[in-house]
Amino acid sequence: MSDNFQFEPSLFKYLRDLKKHNERPWFKANKARYEDELRSPMLHFIEDFAPHLGKVSENFLADARPIGGSLFRIHRDTRFAKDKTPYKTHAGAHFRHVRAKDVHTPGFYLHMEPGNVFMGAGIWRPDTATLGKIRDAVIADPKRWKRISTAKSLKNANCTLVGDSLKRPPRGYDPEHPLIEDLKRKDFILAVDAKEEDALAPDFIKQFAKFCKTAAPVTEFIAHALDLEW
Repeated sequence: MSDNFQFEPSLFKYLRDLKKHNERPWFKANKARYEDELRSPMLHFIEDFAPHLGKVSENFLADARPIGGSLFRIHRDTRFAKDKTPYKTHAGAHFRHVRAKDVHTPGFYLHMEPGNVFMGAGIWRPDTATLGKIRDAVIADPKRWKRISTAKSLKNANCTLVGDSLKRPPRGYDPEHPLIEDLKRKDFILAVDAKEEDALAPDFIKQFAKFCKTAAPVTEFIAHALDLEW
């Protein structure tokens, strides 16, 4: 297991420059910077993180392929967006469940953006059927859900459940249920904010691994609710 990887300030410098010049000619002229200062270090991080992830669960992937792996592509999908800028101004890595290509699954996520670094875990915007399974699992074992979702380890890590929620109780669920605020969730995501200095620290890969371990009980609960291997 390698713990020697360290991000360089050039990654954030490149992203700041990209935000100022978010256009295809600039990106093409600076393609070498993209490959050397963003893609290569992100792929290196993903590769080195794989053994750490394996200690959390063997059913999540750290895939260091340049295309189709854990690294999100830099190109934005602008087909239905009002904002037509062609490139994302952040780098993202998603460590998906092995069954992610077949069904909605939870995962772990790293977001690298100037002034906005964060670590995430859980499931974002699942479809109606998937969301229903998670809600039903909360109802089936409310004590366990409350215990793991309000665990002291999460509070100590400043790790909180975030995401969008319904304004009203979901149809078919008791509006007086003691966990109704959780049942109203449209996302089941744990997140921790970090600073650029944290991301540039020599032990950042360990910090991310610690977050994933802390978030694992909630992620495992979601996986089991969806009949997925943990």
